[in-house]
Formats: sequence, C-alpha cells, structure tokens
Amino acid sequence: MTTTHQAAGAVDEAQVRHSRYATRKRVNQVALSLSLAAMVFGVFWLVWILWETLRLGLGGMSLALFTDMTPPPNEAGGLANAIFGSLVMVAMATFIGTPIGIMAGVYLAEYDARGWLAAITRFVNDILLSAPSIVIGLFVYAVVVAQFRSFSAWAGIVALALIVVPVVIRTTENMLSLVPASLREAAYALGTPKWRVITLITLRAASSGVITGVLLAVARIAGETAPLLFTALNNQFWNGDLAKPMASLPVTIFKFAMSPYENWQQLAWAAVFLITLAVLGLNILARVLTRQK
Repeated sequence: MTTTHQAAGAVDEAQVRHSRYATRKRVNQVALSLSLAAMVFGVFWLVWILWETLRLGLGGMSLALFTDMTPPPNEAGGLANAIFGSLVMVAMATFIGTPIGIMAGVYLAEYDARGWLAAITRFVNDILLSAPSIVIGLFVYAVVVAQFRSFSAWAGIVALALIVVPVVIRTTENMLSLVPASLREAAYALGTPKWRVITLITLRAASSGVITGVLLAVARIAGETAPLLFTALNNQFWNGDLAKPMASLPVTIFKFAMSPYENWQQLAWAAVFLITLAVLGLNILARVLTRQK
C-alpha cells in the first residue's frame, strides 16, 4: 500500500513539474515573440529613415555642395560655410569637453569613488545627461550671449562642450570601473606611483571604452540644433571669426527643411545625408581603431 501511494505521489509530482514547465515555456514564447515584434518595429522605422535619407540625400550631392556657400532662394549654391562651421564648433567643443570629462571620470573612479563630492558630481552629471539640449542652449544664451550682446561661435562651442562633458564622464568612470583591481595591485606592488598606474595601465586598458564614449559624444553634438539656435545662430556667408555668428549643418537643415524653396529642401536633405554619413563613419572608425589585435 505504501509503495502504491509513493508511486501515485511521484506521478502527481511529475505532472506538476510538467505543468510548470509547459507554463514557463508558454511565457517564454510570449516574451520572445513580444521582444522580436518590438525589435522588428524599431528596425522598420530605422531602415525607413535611412532609406529616405539615402534616397533624398544622394540627389543633392555635388561638388558645389562643398565649394559654394548657402544660396538665396531658387538659386544654385552649396553648404561650404555650414560644413566648415559644424566642423569647427564640433572639433572645438570636443577638444574642450573631452579632457574635462576624462579627468572628472578618473577622479570618480580612482580617487574618490565613495566620497560626498563624488556623489554630488554624479548627481549633477546625471542631471546634465538627462537635461534637454534646449535648456543648455538657453543657459548659455543667458550667461554668454546676453552678457556680450552678440551671438557667436564661441557661445555655440560652450553649449556643445557642456553636452560632451557628462557623456565622457559617465563612460570614462564606467570603463575604468571595469578594469580588474589585480592590474592596479600588481603595479602598486612594483612601487609604481598612482598617477602612472592611471595613465599607463588603467586608462590604457579602458582606452577602447573611453574612445567610444568620446565618439558617442561627438555623434550627439554633431546633430544638435537647439543649442546652436540660441548661441551661434546662423550665417549665410563664410565666417572664420569665432566671435561672430557662424553657420552649421543642423541649423541649416532646420531652416531649409521648412522652406518652400525646392533648392533649399534639397540642400537640407544633402546635409542630413552628410551628418548621417559622418556619424556612421565615426562609429566604424572607432571599431577599427579599438578592435583587439
């Protein structure tokens, strides 16, 4: 009798296990289907956007695009001044923001990971990361443009640098935190000073992630329009003076895309194509330069 009860209990337990397994399998299939559907939904819009960018942007590509300035309505021209302005402001903002972000990230990861100053810095950095770019543009407008009573490329550079800094801080801190502590301990055991451990070991080990973070920051500011509308504004002509308003591709896209003139709309799509191509090229370059040999 006892053996019969044990056999019956074993059968019941097997049925319960099978029922639970079937339930988990159904839940897994539903979750997998929803995930795939979400992925297809996102990829569909991404492919559509890229296709429209290629289809409309390639039609506006020409030699005049890189040699002529932005034209009046219904006249031939190019985007030379806007391309130059974007390159200058993005390069200067990256040059200013990257060292600040890397040094702050090194401080947070290596010197004061749990201190009160580090906690405040991370809190402020999170706010800057989530702050809309238009808010940063308004801040720089009030601090720089309103004080000097003039729009300028310098004001645009400051606004873009404020966007670069928090991105670089976050990626630098995260990448340095992933470096094994054994590397640091081995260097300290040999009597290496802390600053040399950071510069020659931890930063070198995390260089791939840090460079990727810098390129992500560059990709973000390359397409920012709102901060430049309040700071650098725009310029229909070639300008190399950073103390004066300067043209840029995002602002030119914003202005030309809403215009009723066909030549301006074509130039706007060409500018969109250039920015997309530049961001894609930066990402490919980062993968090539930082891949494991």
